[in-house]
Amino acid sequence: MKQIVTIVFLFAIAINLSGQINRQKRVQASQNEGSILLLNFGYGGQVPGADMATRFGANFLAGVNIDYYTSNNFIVGIQGDFLFGKKVNIDVLSNLRGSEGFVYADDGGFADVQLRERGLSFSAHIGKVIPISSKNKRSGIRLTAGAGLLRHKIRIQDEPQVFVSSLGDDYKKGYDRLASGLVLTEFIGYQHIANNRLINFSIGVELYQGFTHGRRSFNFDTKLPGLEKRIDLLYGYRLTWMLPLFIGENPDEINY
Repeated sequence: MKQIVTIVFLFAIAINLSGQINRQKRVQASQNEGSILLLNFGYGGQVPGADMATRFGANFLAGVNIDYYTSNNFIVGIQGDFLFGKKVNIDVLSNLRGSEGFVYADDGGFADVQLRERGLSFSAHIGKVIPISSKNKRSGIRLTAGAGLLRHKIRIQDEPQVFVSSLGDDYKKGYDRLASGLVLTEFIGYQHIANNRLINFSIGVELYQGFTHGRRSFNFDTKLPGLEKRIDLLYGYRLTWMLPLFIGENPDEINY
């Protein structure tokens, strides 16, 4: 009988300890502690440097990234960005323009053809947040560094109602100056994750260093190969809205 009572007593203690641990974990989440999964939506602007500046002007970016944010403020994440801009510094269609400076459609009229910048970047990063206040240890100076792939080209944007046979889908590849390769990224800024979880964002300066190659074997306008090695630099800012998911001890328990 005593053994049964002892077993029941120990079992009750174990249940109580388990409940305390789970309650402590929920309290940590409510106090902005513990591990966090961050779903981030970013927007920013960039100014080009090196070879990128000879081809494009300033551009904007929109992106999504996912961070795993540990209880001791280390960050591991992946990021994807879409780059877009209106300023193209080289006229890759100069050989198709008439004396008036227009590209002619097959029907003899003028075709409104625009040149635009388009690009993609995919990368993984690691980093850390350095708190600047004891009242909120999850907010402070955010530092990250990463590596991945950068891809960019000149988009030839023509009128769908006007047909230019020299700018069909296959022919555009001879003018788009497609380039891709390794990119290194760095970010420094401020990250804020509110204790009440209502206002969560980061803002800061971001740098890209791209080590790319031209990917077209022949450019129609220059009559030369487009396989040159490039150094593509981008300097800019990024503002990110963050959706934090506080992860409890139980993998099925996520506190919003």
